[in-house]
Amino acid sequence: MTLDRTSVAKAPVSRPTSPLSTMDDLKFLVLYGVLSGAVFAALHKAFRDPKLDDIPISGSSGFLASYWDAWTFFHHAPELIQRGYDQHPEGIFRVARLFRWEYVVCGPKLIKDLASAPEHVVSFRKGIEESIQGKHTIGHDLSDNPYHVHAIRTSLTRNLHACFPDVRDEIVCAFNDILQLQGSEWKSLPVLPTIMAIVARVSNRLFVGLPLCRDRAYLQNNVEYTIDVIRSANRILLFPPFLRPIVGPFISSKNKSNARALKILGPLIEERLSKERELGPDWPGKPNDLISWFLEIAVGEQREVLPLTLRILSTNMAAIHTSSMAFTQALFDLTTHPEYLLPMREEAERVVAEEGWTKAALNNMVKIDSFLRESQRMNNNGPLGMVRKVVARDGFRFSDGTVLPQDTYLCVAARPTHYDEANYENAATFDGFRFSRERAEYMAHHDPDDRLNQDIFKRHMINTAVDHLPFGTGKHVCPGRFFAATELKAMMAHLVIAYDVKAEVEGVRAPDNVFGTRITPNPTAKVRFRKRQ
Repeated sequence: MTLDRTSVAKAPVSRPTSPLSTMDDLKFLVLYGVLSGAVFAALHKAFRDPKLDDIPISGSSGFLASYWDAWTFFHHAPELIQRGYDQHPEGIFRVARLFRWEYVVCGPKLIKDLASAPEHVVSFRKGIEESIQGKHTIGHDLSDNPYHVHAIRTSLTRNLHACFPDVRDEIVCAFNDILQLQGSEWKSLPVLPTIMAIVARVSNRLFVGLPLCRDRAYLQNNVEYTIDVIRSANRILLFPPFLRPIVGPFISSKNKSNARALKILGPLIEERLSKERELGPDWPGKPNDLISWFLEIAVGEQREVLPLTLRILSTNMAAIHTSSMAFTQALFDLTTHPEYLLPMREEAERVVAEEGWTKAALNNMVKIDSFLRESQRMNNNGPLGMVRKVVARDGFRFSDGTVLPQDTYLCVAARPTHYDEANYENAATFDGFRFSRERAEYMAHHDPDDRLNQDIFKRHMINTAVDHLPFGTGKHVCPGRFFAATELKAMMAHLVIAYDVKAEVEGVRAPDNVFGTRITPNPTAKVRFRKRQ
């Protein structure tokens, strides 16, 4: 069965949910109601900036009407963004958020402008800080000094080949331990929490190694922290900026998560520091994991137990959230389109028989790579991507002459870009082997000597472009995408070889949850698993 998504607005994978539907804390609701009433009169200034009146609006321009649009954005962000994109596919438009305008960049030329902008002009870090409210949900130190990103971009990526046997081993053990399948019976499991548990184990095999990567309390804290960061950010963003430092500590549970992480992970880090003080930085038997890679670049007070613990916890949040969402969506795609399972199984079995379970072997699983890339294309984590903040005093000028002043927030229309027929043929239809077929067709009709220089060979899962934005593109492309792609491809290859899967109800895919700019797979939706016979 082929899922034909004729438009984002009608896409069955998008189910609007109330912005308060997940907020069961009565104290929070009362506090929010009181404070919102007190600041309502101050909103008019936030929605008036004469310098930007010429930028078109997707929605209404009046104060009360735009404020209403900001509330409906929680319910209908994909539709509002798609409408603006349809009207301005090569330009910039804006949509109302609760306390500011969001400026949305469309078209390859302007997206490239944004992607190549330097950090001191248009800040990636400030954009992420706004999106996840980092100072309140993960802490000032990690937001202000993200040195861990360098370790992920360099040391983690360089060590993927050497560490792949450990990754493979943990995938096998995690699937066995978490699915707990017996005999030939089918078992229904909620996909998102199941996959989060697996991803947490596999990721931490690289982050902290055995035996801690299988410690239930440690893993549970990482998963709960990941969920809390996103949930807390959603809540904090409901308050005006000047109130966020006040309400943030009451909303976020980061201090509890930090304390639990310090109790569990702290002794291991203290042992590493002690070994380094006694035997030197290259002591015999030093583990090849994220803790060691952090220690190679951490300086001063960052080389202490608490800061290092918080770095590991924060890295877990990013890894667990992104990979879990991506694999959950891919599993829903697989069970909605079961015709892809056997071809991917045949490919994985053939490659493993020829090359074994290696990272290099994954590069030859082109159908699995294509399937995951297509799933990412159709299932963004939201309608927008690449959030940035203009920090240069003189603002930022696009190549079309548009100038956005300092302190404005902007992003790209990621989901509409992926659904644009100008970028992808039959863009609203899931085509799992779209990219592998394009490569095969090109190779069949061109001289082999010309192949390496063609754009067609840039359409692998790890490659980014102005028309493919799951990992962003440009200066701040996702530093962990190589690990994520390796992990996801290895998990999918193991799944199709070792298990049969099918939808809970044949042909039915549970709708996603939508909350403003975030689209997440339904957390209660189930898939049926069985050990392969």
